[in-house]
Amino acid sequence: MEYLPLFGSVLLIHLMAVMSPGPDFIMALRNSLTYSRKTGIYTAIGFGIGIGIHVLYCVFGLALIIQSSLLIFNIIKFLGVAYLVYIGVMSIVSKTSNIEVGKQEHLTDISALKAIQMGFLTNVLNPKATLFFLSLFTFVIGPNVPTSIALLLGVLMMINTAIWFSLVALFFTQVRIRELFHQYQRVFNVIFGILLIAIAIKILFS
Repeated sequence: MEYLPLFGSVLLIHLMAVMSPGPDFIMALRNSLTYSRKTGIYTAIGFGIGIGIHVLYCVFGLALIIQSSLLIFNIIKFLGVAYLVYIGVMSIVSKTSNIEVGKQEHLTDISALKAIQMGFLTNVLNPKATLFFLSLFTFVIGPNVPTSIALLLGVLMMINTAIWFSLVALFFTQVRIRELFHQYQRVFNVIFGILLIAIAIKILFS
């Protein structure tokens, strides 16, 4: 009962952060529409696993190293930028596929492992996520909170993330939305690619 207000504050702050547009949202949207609902959900699971990495380094003190080392933070930053640019370029140059609307599995679909990997890398290499969790664990959760409570909060944030982006996948793979997407698939692929590259550039110069 002692930590209930903390749980409420942390989960609300995290949910607002998750719902804000960013690399995770664009990747979830792209994978759900380009591939399938199932792939979108696996991508969401990858985001959740990525959250787990952020939580672990904050709980066990690695955050202090990242916070104090500009070199380490910049390495994370440049890797994240490079990955987003790569996915963005691949989206722009990808060919339009003939997919029968209404089917949840497509000939062009990617494996569950690949989708999870894409979600994981997008999240864990996002320097904004790194800064968010550094701030969250430093100023909101604080160093005096027991490790077990901090880890439980981390697990709940992982679940929150996976559920939210699974809902995104479920919503944007409805038949009418998918019909619209596949009618203008080439245009949407280019838009997704440009947005990912634009986010990468913004991160690079922030």
